[in-house]
Amino acid sequence: MMRGGMSITINLTQRRLYLYQGERLYNSYPIAIGKPSNPSPVGKWTIVNKVILDGKQVYGTRWLGLSKPNYGIHGTNNPSSIGKAVSLGCIRMYNHDIEAIFPVVTIGTEVEIISGAHGSGYPLPPYNPTTTPASNTNQGGGRTYTVQKGNTLWAIAKKLGISLQDLIKANPGINPDILYPGQVINLP
Repeated sequence: MMRGGMSITINLTQRRLYLYQGERLYNSYPIAIGKPSNPSPVGKWTIVNKVILDGKQVYGTRWLGLSKPNYGIHGTNNPSSIGKAVSLGCIRMYNHDIEAIFPVVTIGTEVEIISGAHGSGYPLPPYNPTTTPASNTNQGGGRTYTVQKGNTLWAIAKKLGISLQDLIKANPGINPDILYPGQVINLP
């Protein structure tokens, strides 16, 4: 993997895309993968083209083409397909997720698609679908906060006059090092 730039690891078993900046996990996203009759291609690839789309077709609003011809990472006009094995081999993401990574993923970004828990790159963090940022379980006092670009948990705690420890306790399962704009966190 590249030491300073972005790289992507896609775990087909977990149905998750992991975006790394150098050796540090930048964020992870739920995906749809190829159906059994058209599986997603396991291997090491690179991003060879990027296209902004109008969102009216099956490819959603963005396309990141892989060096494996006719395969790519793209949005979808069918968000209910995320988490399932339904594509013709491409990797589908929610449009808001592909739009979030599109500006930081460049031509030449390395992409490794693996079928199990480990590839040749960095170990993947465990994924528990009950503790994703999309979880509606509020462990806090019923109030929430929507993460803005550049927010850290520490900055949110300071801004709202909340103890960082209390904020972490109100969000069990959240990785405090990985926040993304639009993510909803619970407030104590």
